[in-house]
Amino acid sequence: MPNHKPTAAARPDVPEAAAPVKRVRGGPKGLRIADVAAQAGVAPMTVSRVFNSPETVAPETLERVRQVVQKLGYVPNRLAGGLSSSRSRLIAAIVPTIAHSLFSETVQVFSETMSRAGYQVLLALSGYSDSSEEALLDAVLSRRPEGVLLTGVAHADSLRERLSNVGIPIVETWDMTATPIDMLVGFSHYQIGVAVAEHFLQRKVRAPGLVSANDDRALARRDGFRERLAQAGIREVAEVLVPPPSSVALGKAALPRLIEQAPKLDAVFCGSDLLAIGALGAARKLGLKVPSQLSICGFGDLEFATETTPQLTTVRVDGTRIGLTAARCLLDRLAGTDRDKVTDVGFHIVERETT
Repeated sequence: MPNHKPTAAARPDVPEAAAPVKRVRGGPKGLRIADVAAQAGVAPMTVSRVFNSPETVAPETLERVRQVVQKLGYVPNRLAGGLSSSRSRLIAAIVPTIAHSLFSETVQVFSETMSRAGYQVLLALSGYSDSSEEALLDAVLSRRPEGVLLTGVAHADSLRERLSNVGIPIVETWDMTATPIDMLVGFSHYQIGVAVAEHFLQRKVRAPGLVSANDDRALARRDGFRERLAQAGIREVAEVLVPPPSSVALGKAALPRLIEQAPKLDAVFCGSDLLAIGALGAARKLGLKVPSQLSICGFGDLEFATETTPQLTTVRVDGTRIGLTAARCLLDRLAGTDRDKVTDVGFHIVERETT
């Protein structure tokens, strides 16, 4: 009688080995949305909603489907879905930088809000150049986003025209204008300059100076600052303009240059908290007492503004509110609901020890 070893299928105590799954890029070959639905015990449409509109799926069902997706390694074919339904579920966000929290908190809450609604955010960093922004726009529009978030309102005329005609919701942020491309969530940089000048005037400042980047938003703050001082009779304002992005080193180098222009300098408005930290360090090195001899105000209220000695007076803008409101504007528009074209989130001066 032949002596052969029983197969796994003939032995009840040994599970039958699963056939090896050939994998291709994105997941197991041939795995379909219907396979996920069958294992999760739901309809294929429910699986589709988990990917495209998760907020419409019951929490327990959502979790069950996601567990099956993870177990099977299923990846939806977004390209195929986009071709058939004209939906990419992609939102493009173009910002100058995320090197510090000035923009990063806006990007974070914006991305989280869009993600909860079933959209993915494609983040692109433009620096502070119109040409870079336009090149990035070419790249992101080729991916067929359903909406675009932009930083600022100063764009090349050709870019404004393209965005006006592209047929998708656009939300501009971190600035203010009466003529947005589509929707706008921001504040007036010019009025920030006016408010800081008023803050200094109330403290009897007579020889103020300015350290600012030379991008459009920073220059708007500069204009408001200088014009309010001129109204009060102070027309000579020492200033140093630096290239963006701002840094502590640039602020440190700028203060001695201001003092060369105005030996009796008694206040400095810095276009960012980083510049203000540099100016504060330079003042200490020069033996100037802050604020009795020199008042300093920054912009941004970054997380370290309370860690300086003395603590930094600055201008606070609610970046979290900007990100959340911008996301809601896009989501409402994508759902067919009209929104106010302009939302002004305002700002306030956080007075601390440096003034």
